[in-house]
Amino acid sequence: MITISDLTKVYRARGRDVTALDGVSLHVEPGEVHGVIGRSGAGKSTLIRCVNQLERPTSGTVTVEGRDLTALAGKGNRAGRPLRRARGGIGMIFQHFNLLSSRTAQGNVELPLEIQGLGRRERARKALELLDLVGLADRARAHPAQLSGGQKQRVGIARALAGDPKVLLSDEATSALDPETTGSVLRLLRDLNRQLGLTVLLITHEMDVVKTVCDSASLMEDGRLTESGRVDDLLATPGSRLAHALFPLGAADRGPDRTVVDLTFHGEAAGAPVISRLARVHGLDVSIVGATVETVGTRQIGRMRIELPGPAEKNAAPLAFLRDQGLTVELPGEEPR
Repeated sequence: MITISDLTKVYRARGRDVTALDGVSLHVEPGEVHGVIGRSGAGKSTLIRCVNQLERPTSGTVTVEGRDLTALAGKGNRAGRPLRRARGGIGMIFQHFNLLSSRTAQGNVELPLEIQGLGRRERARKALELLDLVGLADRARAHPAQLSGGQKQRVGIARALAGDPKVLLSDEATSALDPETTGSVLRLLRDLNRQLGLTVLLITHEMDVVKTVCDSASLMEDGRLTESGRVDDLLATPGSRLAHALFPLGAADRGPDRTVVDLTFHGEAAGAPVISRLARVHGLDVSIVGATVETVGTRQIGRMRIELPGPAEKNAAPLAFLRDQGLTVELPGEEPR
């Protein structure tokens, strides 16, 4: 659905070149929710704005629904008719809502419909349907100043859906919201993804966003995607930086008289009494240093740090036992196996 190939964006600032995107390649499957996560300045916003050609990339291609948007954009700064038509299938949700204060919620949703040339009655009908879809049917006549942050973002989502898009882009849509409101907006995005078959590409710096709604994710650093894949697969990959960021256990306090082991429980292993079996089968005193359990999508995923007595070379059998139970096993500070 979305294919980004070797995308580069270079800005000229204060007499020197600044590379915001450095050879980014990414593919998002139809109906998938893909999250790009990274710190401020990593290039996330530039990436998503290049997808719909609000920013023209320096090189590389962006293909959405089989159409090369970079070819449609041409050489000029203004979007021609072919690009405008292609953008009709791409909805955009902005971080700061971008609502017109002079218009009601209904009026803001109607704006793109006006641009499309729909008549007044048809615009009103569709806008009210969309506001109902996002849970704001009773706030259609309210102005933005009368709405909470979460309600404003719901209006922004309804407006993004006005063109019946197949692709939805979300630019830090929840970063200005409190945690409870963030959760409700994320659930709405997931529901819309399932009900409408939307392909969603979102950028965020919040790990909870990835945990809650994303099927797949990428880690972005200094304009590059350093890691990418399905969330389930990343969590099962030893040494995955994204998995460690999603489930942090802190720094490991290693010593010659003990083996520190980080475990990831997924699949059937998440509900199995693996640690008690380990202690019983191998006669070990196992210390649990830290643990966390989260819901990723609809699945329970657990991370745990334990200590085994003695150095790693004397714990080969217990470590093999843990791997045989379906756990991802890592020794902090050592090369992943």
